[in-house]
Amino acid sequence: MVEEHDKLLPIANVGRIMKHILPRNAKISKEAKETMQECVSEFISFVTSEASDKCHKENRKTVNGDDICWALSSLGFDNFSEFMLRYLHKFREYERHKAEQNKASSSEDKDEVTSYGVGLQPDTSAPIFEFQILDKGGSSSSANLK
Repeated sequence: MVEEHDKLLPIANVGRIMKHILPRNAKISKEAKETMQECVSEFISFVTSEASDKCHKENRKTVNGDDICWALSSLGFDNFSEFMLRYLHKFREYERHKAEQNKASSSEDKDEVTSYGVGLQPDTSAPIFEFQILDKGGSSSSANLK
């Protein structure tokens, strides 16, 4: 049997996310972290359950990103759904580009192995993700992560 606390997101991760959004000198009580932990875990279960039901009706066993976006939209979280669809599209684009680069570099590596006996090259390309944080006032801030 699965324990209740095993169904929750790790409290350290929840606390880190909360700290990230608050001013540096803000303190977060253990009770606040636990409350948020329960809320976000329930929200994720709620959305995932809706996506899983859709997959079950379509005789599919795997829930994908599009299913999660559909579930968000069908549950009334259209703003999240639109944001997640844009992110999902950019992520897939990045993965496709990365696969093409790996394919190209692997054929170059094969050429180098036969020509020079060396096939390793350092990977200098790092993924860049941009996250935007929207607050209630409608303003946003963004950060690039490498």
